[in-house]
Amino acid sequence: HIDPRTLRKEFLQLQAVAHPDRHPSHLKTRAEATSARINEAYKTLQNPLLRAQYLLSLRGIDVAEDETAKIDDPELLMEVLDTREEIEEAEEEGELEGLKKVNDERIAASEKVLDSAFREDDMEGAKGEAVRLRYWVNIKESLDAWEKGKPVVLVH
Repeated sequence: HIDPRTLRKEFLQLQAVAHPDRHPSHLKTRAEATSARINEAYKTLQNPLLRAQYLLSLRGIDVAEDETAKIDDPELLMEVLDTREEIEEAEEEGELEGLKKVNDERIAASEKVLDSAFREDDMEGAKGEAVRLRYWVNIKESLDAWEKGKPVVLVH
C-alpha cells in the first residue's frame, strides 16, 4: 500500500528538482525527459492496477500485454459476463448505482489481496489478482461510460 499524501509530496519534490526551467538550456532536453519519466512513474504508482503490473514486470511477469493472462476461473468469468450483461441491459443510469457500489467493493477487495500477495512475495497470487483487478477496472470504466443500448466491450 502506498500513502497517497507521501507519494504526492515525493512527486512534487522530484518535479521541483527536475523541472526543465531550473536547468541551463543545454540540459533542457534531458530535464524534460526526466520530468516526463517522473510524471509517468507518479501516474503508475497512483494507480493500483498499473502499480501491480509494473511490480510484476520487474519479476518478468507481463500481465499488461500478455494475452495468456486471462481468466482461468470459470466462476469469475461468469460473474464478469453477468455484470457486462446487466450493464448492457440497463435502461437508465440509475439502475447501475448498485452495480457501481458492488464493483467498487470488488476493486477495493482485489487491491487488498494484491497488497498481501506482494507483501508475502506471492507472485503467482499477485499475477492472478492483477488479472482479476484488470477485469473489475474494465467494468468500472464501462459503468462510467454507460449509454443506453451501447455494447460493453471488455478489454482484457
